[in-house]
Amino acid sequence: MKHSGKAWQMAIRTILYALLGALALVAFGWVSFLIGAILKPLTGFLIGTWLFFTAFTLYFFRDPEPIAPSDLKAIVAPAHGTIDVIDEITEPTVMGGPCRRISIFLSVFDVHIQNAPVYGKVSYLKHTPGLFLNAMRTDSAEHNENVLVGFDPVLRPGEKVGVRLIAGLIARRIEPWIAPDDMVPRSERMGLIRFGSRVELYLPLQVKITAQLGNKVIGGQSILATYE
Repeated sequence: MKHSGKAWQMAIRTILYALLGALALVAFGWVSFLIGAILKPLTGFLIGTWLFFTAFTLYFFRDPEPIAPSDLKAIVAPAHGTIDVIDEITEPTVMGGPCRRISIFLSVFDVHIQNAPVYGKVSYLKHTPGLFLNAMRTDSAEHNENVLVGFDPVLRPGEKVGVRLIAGLIARRIEPWIAPDDMVPRSERMGLIRFGSRVELYLPLQVKITAQLGNKVIGGQSILATYE
C-alpha cells in the first residue's frame, strides 16, 4: 500500500513531541525551583531595594513651587544648587560677546527643575551632544552634552540673558519644556536635568551681581542679580 506505515510514524512523532514537551516542563520546573531557592533568601533585600529606589525617585523628582520676588528688576536663580563660579567670559552664541557668568552645581540631592531667570521670549534653544564629565568640574560646560537657551527680556528690550543646562557624569538626559518663541514668565519651570548636573546663567556686563560664591540658591526664587 502506498501510505502503509504512515499512521505509525505519526503516532511515534506524536509520542516523541509529547515526551519532549514533558521534559521541557520538568526542566522549567527545576529551573523555577532553583531560581526560587536562590531568590527566597533575597526577597526582603529586593523589596527593600525597590522601596528605597521608589522613595529616592519621588524625592529626586520633587517640584516645589518657587516664591518669585516682587522686585521686577531682580534676576532669579535658574536652578537649585550651590554657586561655585562667578566670573566674566565670552559667550558668542546668545550673548554675542563678553558677559557675566554665574554657575550653579546641582548635586543628586538638589531639586533638578530649572526655572526662567527673567520674564522673556525664548529667542534661542539648541541641544548640543557631548561628553558626560563630572559636573563638579567647572569646565564641564565646554565638553558635556548641554542645552543652551536664550531669552529676550521683556523689561530690557535689546538685551539678552542666557541659560545653559549641562549634563553630568550621572545626568544623561536634559528635557527642556520650552520652545523657541515661547513667552516664559520669570520663575516659570523651563526644564529638567536628571541626576546631578550644572546650570550656567549668562548676564549682561552692566547688571549688579548680588549672589556670592558658596551660596545655596533656590531656583525661581533666590535673587542672583538686579538690573541697574
